[in-house]
Amino acid sequence: MFRNFFRKTPLAWLQVKREKTRLAVALAGIAFADVLMFVQMGLKDALYDSAASPYAPLQADLFIISPAFENLQVVKSFSRERLYQAAGVPGVASINSLYIDRGQWRNTQTRLSYTILTFGMNPNQSAFSLPDVNQQLPKLKLLNQVLYDKAGRENFFGNVPAQLEQTPSLPVQINNRSTKVVGTFTLGASFAADGNLITSDSTFLRLFPERRSHEIDVGLLTLKPNATIEKIQADLRSRLPKDVLVLTLDELTTREKNYWSNGSPIGFIFGFGTIIGFVVGLVIVYQILYSDVSDHLPEYATLKAMGYSDNYLVGVLVQEALILAVLGFLPGLVLSTGLYFVAQSATLLPIGMTLSRAEMVLMLTIVMCTASGGVALRKLQSADPADVF
Repeated sequence: MFRNFFRKTPLAWLQVKREKTRLAVALAGIAFADVLMFVQMGLKDALYDSAASPYAPLQADLFIISPAFENLQVVKSFSRERLYQAAGVPGVASINSLYIDRGQWRNTQTRLSYTILTFGMNPNQSAFSLPDVNQQLPKLKLLNQVLYDKAGRENFFGNVPAQLEQTPSLPVQINNRSTKVVGTFTLGASFAADGNLITSDSTFLRLFPERRSHEIDVGLLTLKPNATIEKIQADLRSRLPKDVLVLTLDELTTREKNYWSNGSPIGFIFGFGTIIGFVVGLVIVYQILYSDVSDHLPEYATLKAMGYSDNYLVGVLVQEALILAVLGFLPGLVLSTGLYFVAQSATLLPIGMTLSRAEMVLMLTIVMCTASGGVALRKLQSADPADVF
């Protein structure tokens, strides 16, 4: 059956390439639809990844958070006592803690304030695996000194890295309190804020005086080398009260992404954009195939008169749709990859082409073109041999 199907390929290819202008328009339309789908999917995944990116460099095997901790914009604290209780569970090698809050950075030039995500940690035991941060821990041991994320938005916070090249420290106002930026690191902007700061726990509590030292936001647990994460996690969940959650890094990042996917309109917006791209391609391919069938209706009628079945003609039309799908997908893939690079350079979002996304868009393109061919079949079925004579 399949061998007979593919024997029709030369006829379908000849049909497709006969009208060069029509073929170019069809490929441009399909590529445009693919670019729309690629951009929507790419931006959605990049924004989700950026929302969870602050978790990636945390140095821990397991994490303790409050059940009310929904995302980095809605951080809820829990008692440090739970962290001490976790330290007594066999298999836990060390504990650490992290404060998180959203501060207000006053731009030194515009005097306007912008939200900046602030992390407070013990400078003697870094919570991050970022080399730029760990090399500058001695600076954070002094009060009122912070490290600035150089991937923060320059139009909001100013060109801090360039200013630091001229002076060892940069005086700034955070939450209306005088602070000094004494170094930089790279983390990247996220949904929670347009920039990030890392400072000591002492400086953090000064910047946020309403916070209490015994109320932490994230507990970090490092396990012994021979410990099994799943077993220790189960032990912790059974021993600790239900007012905390014990999560792996994957579970923590998934929780953040799920919030933005299901608890905000962002998932719907990007999903709707993908559907629009699919519909645009559907209409374009239908118009091309319908016009092709209409122009060659006498030829199809002749084939019917010669004894070719409707299934044969359907096979030709389906092959035309598949040829258009593959040929249109390739320029769409190349163009989208270039747009990803431009978007990443401009926004520092973690956006890039992935094999799974390319496979998904290719599958949608094939479905789109095949469905369009299916709709155009109605015109093909009207080819009557009597019309030829």
